[in-house]
Amino acid sequence: MRISVSSSTRWLIVALSVILVSCANAQSAKPTPNAQDALYQTVASLDTQLFNAVNQCDLKTLNALWADDAEFYHDKGGLMVGRQNIVDAIKNNLCGKVNRQLVAGTLEVYPLNGYGAVEIGVHRFYHPYEQDHGEVGEANFIHVWQNKDGAWKITRVISYDHGAAK
Repeated sequence: MRISVSSSTRWLIVALSVILVSCANAQSAKPTPNAQDALYQTVASLDTQLFNAVNQCDLKTLNALWADDAEFYHDKGGLMVGRQNIVDAIKNNLCGKVNRQLVAGTLEVYPLNGYGAVEIGVHRFYHPYEQDHGEVGEANFIHVWQNKDGAWKITRVISYDHGAAK
């Protein structure tokens, strides 16, 4: 059976095919972080410092990494404002209870012109201590870092999609 298609219909089919392929390529053409980029290296190092401090309950380092007016948005706990409130919450809820690890290959870093950088990734929380319940939690995060006079501080955090590790 042969279907007759007019030239204008053929042109429409070709045009739609080109548009669909272009859209698919545009969606897959996400910029990838360059591990050699200086900003990427700086923020990756800050991330390591931050969570080494969390994992070791190093309150002095934690205090130094948060801006006084920091805001922490958590999908389960809501909004927390202020460096001291955030550090106290880390001390009371994470210290000696969980161990955070960045999921390899998930770290993305983008510049915020004239301000600092945004860091995006996925992290896992292991429970290796006495109260270990065999569960591993996972969440997505966004950190906004401000570089003010050469000092990097976290000003905003969004931590969301908490659940069991995938």
